[in-house]
Amino acid sequence: MPRPDFTRALLAPRHWPAWLGAASIWLIARLPPAAMRWLGRCLGALVLRIPSARRRIAAANIALCFPELDATERNALVDANLRDIGQMLVEFALGWMASDRRMAAIATRIEGLEHLEQARALGKGVLLVGGHFSHLELCARLVSQRIRIAGMYRRMDSSVFEWVVLRARLHYAAAMFDKDDIRGTVKYLRGGGTLWYAPDQDMRSKDTVFVPFFGVPAATITATHHLARMSGAVVIPFFHRRLPDGQGYVLRLAAPLQDFPGDDVLDDTARVNVCIEQMVREAPGQYLWVHKRFKTRPPGQPSVY
Repeated sequence: MPRPDFTRALLAPRHWPAWLGAASIWLIARLPPAAMRWLGRCLGALVLRIPSARRRIAAANIALCFPELDATERNALVDANLRDIGQMLVEFALGWMASDRRMAAIATRIEGLEHLEQARALGKGVLLVGGHFSHLELCARLVSQRIRIAGMYRRMDSSVFEWVVLRARLHYAAAMFDKDDIRGTVKYLRGGGTLWYAPDQDMRSKDTVFVPFFGVPAATITATHHLARMSGAVVIPFFHRRLPDGQGYVLRLAAPLQDFPGDDVLDDTARVNVCIEQMVREAPGQYLWVHKRFKTRPPGQPSVY
């Protein structure tokens, strides 16, 4: 996908608020690291204190997924998750608009690159399958410093942010594919490319099945099974987490899923959910619990939100 062209229509007055927002993100990306962490904590405290639907959604998700926690423990996890949204906001700024020099200075440990190298030695494409953690955008750029990756994305509602963010992503990504561009994605994987994407959100798509996520039936897209089947790509779970006190990030490529894809799309999709669940359990406060993961319910079951 080529970088999007700038058009005069983007300068229309109705787009000025979006340009102000983009300028604010650009400025945040240029703050010193300590100031950025301070801003993230302040934004997190603000998110925590302002009443919103986010707390209710996060609380419902955490209660479903961690029934072993008592009320005090669940509330503590909800609070930690809402505070983490502040860090997520500044990490989006870093991932999109920080300079290459700034990115190179971020402490990053990448584990498991040998799994990727083995797949490439066999001439295989690679699907890096991960989850929606608060730092996914930043960590996609961090891993791109070591390996060339492409991504799948959903177009933004704002034409200004679509232009700004797509250009930013194409600065470091080998390619970006619209979520509906299956043909282009498969061609890229067949050519030995590496694609990162996260199949753990309820997209209300027709290509979904109900499989367990933390033991709860969750509408899950079947794209991992189909992309692997059509392209012959190796599927590698990709996990990332933020270390405390500004120590940086750990990115881990796990061993490829064996005998994947199989004959049963349900089994394969459930296996992917198990991998993402394992990732979440390592850093539960950094997962995007404010998304309505269980929005679509099996027939006859009531809404959890």
